[in-house]
Amino acid sequence: MAGDVMDKLEDMSSVYEFDPITGNIPATKVEITVSCRNLLDKDTFSKSDPLCVLYTQGVETKQWREFGRTEVIDNTLNPDFVRKYILDYFFEEKQSLRFDLYDVDSKSPDLSKHDFLGQMFCTLGEIVGSPASRLEKPLGGIVGKKCGTIILSAEELGNCRDSATMQFCANKLDKKDFFGKSDPFMVFYRSNEDGTFTICHKTEVVKNTLNPVWQSFTIPVRALCNGDYDRTIKVEVYDWDRDGSHDFIGEFTTSYRELARGQSQFNVYEVINAKKKIKKKKYVNSGTVTLLSFSVEAECTFLDYIKGGTQINFTVAIDFTASNGNPSQSTSLHYMNPYQMNAYAMALKAVGEIIQDYDSDKMFPALGFGAKLPPDGRVSHEFPLNGNTENPYCNGIEGILEAYHQSLKTVQLYGPTNFAPVVNHVARYAAAVQDGSQYFILLIITDGVISDMAQTKEAIVNGAKLPMSIIIVGVGQAEFDAMVELDGDDIRISSRGKLAERDIVQFVPFRDYMDRTGNHVLSMARLAKDVLAEIPDQFISYMKSRGIKPNAAPPPYTPSGHTQI
Repeated sequence: MAGDVMDKLEDMSSVYEFDPITGNIPATKVEITVSCRNLLDKDTFSKSDPLCVLYTQGVETKQWREFGRTEVIDNTLNPDFVRKYILDYFFEEKQSLRFDLYDVDSKSPDLSKHDFLGQMFCTLGEIVGSPASRLEKPLGGIVGKKCGTIILSAEELGNCRDSATMQFCANKLDKKDFFGKSDPFMVFYRSNEDGTFTICHKTEVVKNTLNPVWQSFTIPVRALCNGDYDRTIKVEVYDWDRDGSHDFIGEFTTSYRELARGQSQFNVYEVINAKKKIKKKKYVNSGTVTLLSFSVEAECTFLDYIKGGTQINFTVAIDFTASNGNPSQSTSLHYMNPYQMNAYAMALKAVGEIIQDYDSDKMFPALGFGAKLPPDGRVSHEFPLNGNTENPYCNGIEGILEAYHQSLKTVQLYGPTNFAPVVNHVARYAAAVQDGSQYFILLIITDGVISDMAQTKEAIVNGAKLPMSIIIVGVGQAEFDAMVELDGDDIRISSRGKLAERDIVQFVPFRDYMDRTGNHVLSMARLAKDVLAEIPDQFISYMKSRGIKPNAAPPPYTPSGHTQI
């Protein structure tokens, strides 16, 4: 008996923890093509023989690691390299890249033995966020010399974008419940390179039947097999129990290639319980599972829209309420320490530096709320940090930081903490462009408890119909319980009986991301990764709900001046 209980616990451990939202899906893969024009000529009797080396940068160490090399092309200053770089793409991370060019003079793999022709630094976001995902930049690195230009094109790899829709039923599953029939559900796992399994889907529970028909479900192909059609997919069948100690009925394995055959005799699977099989001589199986239908379609991805020209507009709103403390005192959350950024500046820079890659003009509206403004001391919950009501735009993230520092010297911190005015401010802009050409992200940085909860909820419910998302970062040590209510992850937000059409709010307290060793670069990277991770899905959910397809990207760029092979 004790053995059975242990088996049951073992069987359960993997199912128990699963949250379908956080089941980690491998990143989209992006292929980078490199061309150069007008490289330096380092060879006396012929032209240079160029090679391009890509380096990526670690988030923690900031050290550059060699990622890969193109082939060498002989005797040209205008190479179009054939060998491409394939990188994992994460919207929520700042992925720094460095491209170094060399003129290869011998067979040696040691780069110091070859002539350096120049280098270029950028982020992967900069490449994909450029028009038609094509970035052209001058090469630098050699003082006083024009090193030519490098042209980088990004293409999302095809097998990342398929979604499979399938439906299963089962027959004659083992009866596990004493008084009724079983309550079966299935759990799907993809296999990893190292032979381990990662959970990727869980069906709903069908109550009181040994012959369940589950609802059809849709899953990204990359979540099911990471693009490898022959990789094992393991499926476990359980009998649901209210106390969470679900009974293991049995399991079977398949692969994407097998499932893709659709309904056929190949897609009827025997559910096997290995322990039962050993114990019982006459054991045949614990039931069968049949694939009823299977279809696959290419989903439009976040990068399809970006490549088609959709711009992401970034607006920041900063809390100037008195609870932040007097900015001239070191205990204040707004204190300007000459040696390090305060939490407001760190949160703004962490999120803004990533989003700015997707906004071509790099002009960002920056607002404040909860302060008394000169000259008459009126309280405002929607004032421009640069003092210009007609034009609240700041130039780049540095421009916002500058306007923020300036406004601290001119306004008086006051209160209360009202969010609705800044949410409605961005909603007005978003309402004016609902054709998919623009998407708006509002970052609210606040130290405290919200005063206008009912109005803010109403503003969010209205905003959920528009092309916008809201990120709220809590700074300082306050209780942020009310904010969690705005973040509709667990319970969808509602106002006056109306449910929000989609979840558009992500709230996090900055203190949860602070690195214990005081490494601010790491704290900022962690914060950005978490608050931005939901944005691509929120963006897609808006486009899908409105039936907006990405614009066709301009035709692939063919560089002028052909390469000599």
